[in-house]
Amino acid sequence: MRKYELIAPCHFGVESVLKKEITDLGYDVLSVEDGRITFYGDEEAIARANIGLRTAERILIQVGSFEATTYDELFEGTKALPWEDFIQKDGKFWVAKAASVKSKLFSPSDIQSIMKKSIVERLKEKYHVQWFDETGESYPIRVFIMKDKVTVGLDTSGDSLHKRGYRKLTAKAPIAENLAASLIMLTPWNKSRILVDPFCGSGTFPIEAAMMAANMAPGMNRNFTAMQWDHIVENDLWKDCMLEAREEIDHTAEPDIQGYDIDEYMVKISRENAKLAGVDHMIHFQQRSLDQLSHPKKYGFIITNPPYGERLEEQENLPTLYRTLGERYSQLDAWSLFMITSYEKAEEMIGRKADKNRKIYNGMLKTYFYQFLGPRPPKRNG
Repeated sequence: MRKYELIAPCHFGVESVLKKEITDLGYDVLSVEDGRITFYGDEEAIARANIGLRTAERILIQVGSFEATTYDELFEGTKALPWEDFIQKDGKFWVAKAASVKSKLFSPSDIQSIMKKSIVERLKEKYHVQWFDETGESYPIRVFIMKDKVTVGLDTSGDSLHKRGYRKLTAKAPIAENLAASLIMLTPWNKSRILVDPFCGSGTFPIEAAMMAANMAPGMNRNFTAMQWDHIVENDLWKDCMLEAREEIDHTAEPDIQGYDIDEYMVKISRENAKLAGVDHMIHFQQRSLDQLSHPKKYGFIITNPPYGERLEEQENLPTLYRTLGERYSQLDAWSLFMITSYEKAEEMIGRKADKNRKIYNGMLKTYFYQFLGPRPPKRNG
């Protein structure tokens, strides 16, 4: 099998959990940078990473990298890469996204246009043609330019990996599935512990937790662009990896996971999404206001994405909302609270300074993942 350098972009601030996921799959990490991990893998790794990684945004095959400070250098550097090893003669290809940070070349549209022309010139020479019909399979290309270093990747995923396929209906400001999974994995929660989300919205936190509890691969119910690239990853390999994922599901898992929302319609949406994910039997969804948050058992977890006040009409309600959350949390016996928010007075209203917080970028929005840690449960004898 051929060895590739594979790139897995992720949300800024959650690189550590993605690195652990990749190493747990058995692959060697080459580098960890802000918002992406590069690792070695073969054709099987392309399939297994797409199907199995919960926290990545997509999986790219690194076609190559080079320095460029002018558009001529960008053209020549792109042309020197072995595009014919990946893109077939009738392939449809385009630079889907260009990102530039601290570099002399910064116009995404210019970068995309010049690279497209360069790839065309390379393939015209290699395939001895003057025109590309581009009627075949799709080959989306992504490029990152950081401090004038150009890294070029072929996108094997297509739709972002956060699109598991279960969330047909959403809340006003849903958290991405891969970000929700990342945040859960940043906590000590496991399937033997209680998890409650009092602002469950469309159910993302409870559903992602239930999938983890049952060891359900996030990508086993969707398709990927590279499934059409039989010359790179054979169809049988995809089938084998999908079968492997299904065989590893723990159908006996019975976690205690609960999702509450004050909006009855959102509770209905959560139940529908959980059913599509195949985890509805593992989650108890209920219409419940925040001031009714309670639980008789000890050592549970609240993991949640409360309103941030990004909409003007919400802002005046935030102090009361976060104060109520703090009051209800203080009444829970030995629980931990984890929440992601951009609300600057969150700790003040909760009434306690967080034991830890971590800066996380939710899209372009800077947020903090506040961690209020409760005591660990006593170890069981035997």
